Amino acid sequence: MPTWPQHKNQRGFALILTLLMISMIVVVTLQFNRSVWSGLYGSSNFKEAARLRMVARSGFECAVTVLSEDATENEIDTLLEPWAKSRELSLQSTALFEKGHFMVEISDLCGKIPINQLLDDKGEWRPALKDLFERFLLSKTFGLDPDEVSTLMDFIKDWLDPDDEITRFGVESVYYQGLDPPYTCDNGALTSLDRLTLIKGMSQELVYGTKEKEGIISYLSLYGDGKININTAGPLILQALSAEMTEEMAKSMVAYRKDPLNDLSDPTWYQKVPGMDHIVLDADLVTTRSHYFEIQSTGILEKMEQPLTVQVFREPGKPIQILQWKAA
Repeated sequence: MPTWPQHKNQRGFALILTLLMISMIVVVTLQFNRSVWSGLYGSSNFKEAARLRMVARSGFECAVTVLSEDATENEIDTLLEPWAKSRELSLQSTALFEKGHFMVEISDLCGKIPINQLLDDKGEWRPALKDLFERFLLSKTFGLDPDEVSTLMDFIKDWLDPDDEITRFGVESVYYQGLDPPYTCDNGALTSLDRLTLIKGMSQELVYGTKEKEGIISYLSLYGDGKININTAGPLILQALSAEMTEEMAKSMVAYRKDPLNDLSDPTWYQKVPGMDHIVLDADLVTTRSHYFEIQSTGILEKMEQPLTVQVFREPGKPIQILQWKAA
């Protein structure tokens, strides 16, 4: 029997085997290539992310330096001081980094309502702050009527106080555990302003606002000593300081403190504002000195950004203390 067909079959098998081996080598090579490039790309991304964090951190450190220097220069805080002129700090940063810079903003938390200070250590209302907060919520900006505000205050108290006893029209953990999904009442201080929306009556629209109206969150702070710095507070909070305050008076106060020739060191300077000599604000509620600040620093490298938000406590003669650190 002729043998050439067997040789032909063997050559065919060898050809197939060779093609399979080449295919496998090509696949392995491509996979290795992909792994190498993926590793290089990942390393590049890690390097850029590290640079972004460094730039954002630099903005924070710059802000801390400015706040520390300010504490040694005077005993008041106003919006005319260097710490409040964040744009100038940001512009100077372009010379510090190749293809990058930071945008930093310092805001005075003592110019906001300290939500966690509404109750004392026993879980009872601090009367002056409670009245301030009620008047604030009744501002026409938020569209709430007196009954809505009164009930909302009960909900807030039950969320913040340490017990499970229901306040008037308020609710405690039993109510929240009956929701879908269920959750428990904090019965303590808020750890984030975003948790406001967990409280009954605190709608997303009220907290964050809409296109038509602003929300309350930008006027609130987790930190504070229970006093409002009248040199930095916004018009809505200034107006809420007293039942006698009007929208026009609050605007006049803002205009008065913009003049660098006016002395803002005395907490009763508002009585020098035309038409306000008869106004008397609660001395335990107002101040011209701030200890709590928020620093927002964003590291920027070409089209990439890294935000950083830090709340700090400043006390003259001591290092600035970090209260909360959030890097997105």
